[in-house]
Amino acid sequence: MRLLVIEDEPRLAEFVRQGLAQAGHVADGADNGATGLEMAAATPYDAILLDLMLPGQNGLEVLRNLREFGLATPVIIVSALSGTEHVIRGLDAGAVDYLRKPFAFDELLARLRAVQRKATAAADAPVLRLADLELDLVHRRVARAGQVLALTNREFALLELLLRSPNRVVTKTRIAEKVWEVDFDMGSNVIEVHLSQLRRKLDRAFPSLPPLLETVVGHGYRLHDPAAAR
Repeated sequence: MRLLVIEDEPRLAEFVRQGLAQAGHVADGADNGATGLEMAAATPYDAILLDLMLPGQNGLEVLRNLREFGLATPVIIVSALSGTEHVIRGLDAGAVDYLRKPFAFDELLARLRAVQRKATAAADAPVLRLADLELDLVHRRVARAGQVLALTNREFALLELLLRSPNRVVTKTRIAEKVWEVDFDMGSNVIEVHLSQLRRKLDRAFPSLPPLLETVVGHGYRLHDPAAAR
């Protein structure tokens, strides 16, 4: 797993990062909330370990901002604040788990394995969903607001790729690697043409519904749940 450790106590942060590396994970670190939030928004981490008592922007503020930005990265709060009220606030703000300090490192690894199992199960799910959009992998059926969409095989593959990274930017390079051949000509506009056709069927055919497919100029494309920004 690729992990982000947001912890302002240097020795603890280094201990956790070294332990995660020894367990086969890749761990980046941030020593304040603002930097951690920027890193979480820029990199598709598998999970985030988040302290609550951070300088500047505290952990709860970081977590709320992540969710307001539409980032669904699993967050495990790791904090010395052990009261029940703190646990409730953290979970209500969008954390998937809460680990009290001091903690046994094996317990942290076990909780990360639970997060990984859940992510694997979601990735293997036969139906991918975002807002009112559904993609059935078994029957190769796509529907928005209950209305079936007629997609080509390439459009279906594009939509599946985007749905597997909801609310995250997918670059043109990754689209070329996953949906087209490895030696795809990056100078062509084939990807743009197919995405334009997909947008027409997905968004423009439903003028009364909020658009889901976004172009992030200079970066790529993403499927965005309008409700995630509320």
